[in-house]
Amino acid sequence: MAEKDTYKTLEKPSEEILYKDRNSKFFSYAFPVTTEDDIKKCLDELKKKHPNAGHHCYAWQLGTEKVSFRANDDGEPSNSAGKPIYGQIQAFDITNVLIVSVRYFGGTKLGVGGLINAYRTSVKMALEQSEIIQKTIDIQFKVIFGYDMMNKVQQVIKKNQLEILNQKLELNCQYIISVRKKDATIIFEMFTNMFKVEIKKLGK
Repeated sequence: MAEKDTYKTLEKPSEEILYKDRNSKFFSYAFPVTTEDDIKKCLDELKKKHPNAGHHCYAWQLGTEKVSFRANDDGEPSNSAGKPIYGQIQAFDITNVLIVSVRYFGGTKLGVGGLINAYRTSVKMALEQSEIIQKTIDIQFKVIFGYDMMNKVQQVIKKNQLEILNQKLELNCQYIISVRKKDATIIFEMFTNMFKVEIKKLGK
């Protein structure tokens, strides 16, 4: 079986979705995020937008191969909010995403079953109208070479349609290139076998 080198995420933040159940209001949101700082900023903004809400329940997932995630009930009964929200992240098979449901209590208790249904439904509605896109898992390499090798390096980059993320042209030339995961080994070997060219994998 071929190794998976794509993942699904959101193209942009969703519209605000309002779901009501027995006078309780649930405002739900979905955000594309790549770091915990992004998550904190989104949550801070929603707390400013909804300062009088009783609960800001959420779940997030980051990563494509090494995945980290968190679900938060924010004062609701255990597993009645964060877990069903996270369940929708799994159901839609997306990552690098934060889903939030902000609740205003309407005076009638919904019970744990009612809460699970309300949080699940509210965030499902937000995800259903979100634009979900597929991206490739990419690996970054640093390629170091002399000016005399510039044409040969450029040929490999052009032929394989590689993206140059950054370049430094000083005493030596340095390119940071992005390579789709399934092609990474071949590209690494191509540059490794080139005379007077050095290649290093960046990151994890």
